[in-house]
Amino acid sequence: MSKPKIAFIGTGLMGGPMAANILKAGFPLTAWNRTASKAEELAPLGATVAMSPQQAVADADFVITMLSDGPAVASLMFDQNVAEAMKSGAVLIDMSSIKASEARDHAARLEAMGLGHLDAPVSGGTKGAEAASLAIMAGGNEEVFSSAVALLEAMGRPVRVGPHGAGQLSKLANQAIVAVTIGVVAEAMLFAEKGGADPAAIRQALKGGFADSIILQQHGERMTTGNFVPGGPSKFQLKDINNVLEEARNNGLSLPLTEQMQTRFKRFIEELDGGDKDHSGIYLELLDINGISPE
Repeated sequence: MSKPKIAFIGTGLMGGPMAANILKAGFPLTAWNRTASKAEELAPLGATVAMSPQQAVADADFVITMLSDGPAVASLMFDQNVAEAMKSGAVLIDMSSIKASEARDHAARLEAMGLGHLDAPVSGGTKGAEAASLAIMAGGNEEVFSSAVALLEAMGRPVRVGPHGAGQLSKLANQAIVAVTIGVVAEAMLFAEKGGADPAAIRQALKGGFADSIILQQHGERMTTGNFVPGGPSKFQLKDINNVLEEARNNGLSLPLTEQMQTRFKRFIEELDGGDKDHSGIYLELLDINGISPE
């Protein structure tokens, strides 16, 4: 039985390795990216490179988008008429991180056109994208999700978490945990180092304990080695925090720890030019608060 045809739109830091893993799993894939060279990197793996997003989706059974935010997805699908170029019955799997309300709106508009929709944002960063080990949080119709499971498994571990918009709610919960955890890991690494301990040894000692986490091990190392090449840029972390707090306000909730991290990431981006640095770069903002210059 032949595998379904895939269109992948947005082959940047995350999308590129995700598309590569789909190709390695044997799915036929057509790629398009606004910067064409990023899509062309997939050609040696067997990808067809489209000249336009409309051309990319024309014959696809599943269309995957990995874009910066909700307005970018809406512009592509509806203003640029990419949805109209999709064949009847095709499914959009939006793996971008957007607002839950935007995902619900997109789903309703697509279903009115005879198209399927899943909101399926991911967590795991570039390492997870490369290793095909992403956590994939999917919202949408159970039957549509079931039809896409084999494709999603080529990129990681998919779980349906509810109806349209639930994938984005799950991702926002993830991002709230990430933001707050990055903040306290930064404090712990600085606290330990300035007290005379070896941060690398501390991370090793904490492995398997209650305080252990991927953030402690991966981002703690980034902080103490000064590696802030973006896997997850801080500007996108702030976008996600903003979306968390908007959703919280809509539900009458106050989230004080997330609000504190919003203030800190905003300062890191606006005052310290940290928008394009990895979100572990909040460590640099902590150094600045303490009057310490990065080495």
